[in-house]
Amino acid sequence: MRTEEHNSNQEHIRLPAAHGVIDVHNHLWGNSQVENIVEVMAEVGVVSYCDLTANVHISWVEGGYSVEQGRIEDFFANCTRRHPGKFFCFTTATFAKSIDEPLFTEASGFVDETIEMLDEHVRLGARGLKILKELGLHYKDPDGELIFIDDERLAPVWEHAGKLGIPVLAHQSNPVAFFEPVTPENEHYDSLKKYPSWSFAEAKFPRKDELIRHRDNLVRKHPNTTFILPHVANYAENLDYVGQLLDGNPNVYIDFSARMDELGRVPEQAREFFIKYQDRILFGTDMPASRQMYESYFRFLETFDEGFIPPDYDGTFGRYRWKISGIGLDEEVLKKIYHRNALRIIPGLKDDLKGVFSRSKKDD
Repeated sequence: MRTEEHNSNQEHIRLPAAHGVIDVHNHLWGNSQVENIVEVMAEVGVVSYCDLTANVHISWVEGGYSVEQGRIEDFFANCTRRHPGKFFCFTTATFAKSIDEPLFTEASGFVDETIEMLDEHVRLGARGLKILKELGLHYKDPDGELIFIDDERLAPVWEHAGKLGIPVLAHQSNPVAFFEPVTPENEHYDSLKKYPSWSFAEAKFPRKDELIRHRDNLVRKHPNTTFILPHVANYAENLDYVGQLLDGNPNVYIDFSARMDELGRVPEQAREFFIKYQDRILFGTDMPASRQMYESYFRFLETFDEGFIPPDYDGTFGRYRWKISGIGLDEEVLKKIYHRNALRIIPGLKDDLKGVFSRSKKDD
C-alpha cells in the first residue's frame, strides 16, 4: 500500500542504478556504435548488455524495423573481445528468415540445421536462443499453413536447448491493442500509426489469445527447458494471468522490457507482483541505449515518484501514451531483478562477471 510519505511529486533522478544492472533484453539496433553503448553503460550502471539477435541485424526503419542476416562471429569480434564482460548474446539460429517464403521446405532437415547451428553458436559463446514474434504471426510451412510455436515438428529444438542448459527467450504476441482496429479509440493508436507493421488487427493474423495459448502449451510440454517470456509474458495488461502462468510453470521467467508504461499505470498492483515474483523477473529494456531511457527504468523501480513520462517503444520521449508512477522496490528485490536472477539462469555470466558484484557491498 502506498502511503502519504510516498505520495510525492518530487523528481528523483536515479543514476547510476542502486545496484549493478544486467540488461538481458536488448539489441545493437543496426550495429549502433558499440563505443557509444559502452559509454552509456558506464554512466548509468549497466555492467553487462545482451544482444539477443547477434546473428542478425535489427534496425529501425520507417513503419517498423527490418531484420537482415548477419554473422555471430562479428558480434564476438566487435563486442565481447573488445569489451570483455560487458556484452553477451543470444542467437536466433535459423529462426530469422524472410516472411515472404516458407520457414522450411522439409521440417526434419530444418530442425537438424537449427540444432547444428545452435550447437555451433553456443560453442562460440551464445548464452541462449531467441525466438522472434514472426513465429506464430508470419512463418508458414510448405503448404502455406501458419506455424505455431508449439508445433510438434519443432519440439526437438526446445528439447535440445534444455539439454544444452540454455534459456529460450520466446517473443509471442504483443500488447492487446495491437490486435484491435487502428482507430483513435485504440490506446496505442499513435504507435500503430507510426509503426503500421505492428498492427495485427487484420483477419489474416491469429488472435492474441490463440498465440498465448500455443505459447503456454509450449512451456508446459517442455518442463526441462528454461523459457524467458519477454514483455511480462506479453500480457502486462493482465498481471493476474501472468502470476498464474508463473505459479504453474517453474521453468518460466519473465522480463519487463518495453512494458514499463503498462506496469506504471497500475503501480500498487505492479509493486505487489514484483515482490511476489522477485525470483522470476529479469531486467531488460529492448530500447536503444541512452541515459534518459535507463534513468526512467531505474526511477520506476527505485522510487515512488508519480506522473512521469516513460520512453516510447523506440526509446524516444517525443510522445507518450500516459504518465506512470514508480513502485519503490527494496534493496533485496532490486538486486535480484537487476542481476541476481540473470546470473542464476543464464549460463556463463557468473564467469564473465566474476568479481564484478563482490567489489562493493551494495552489489552483493
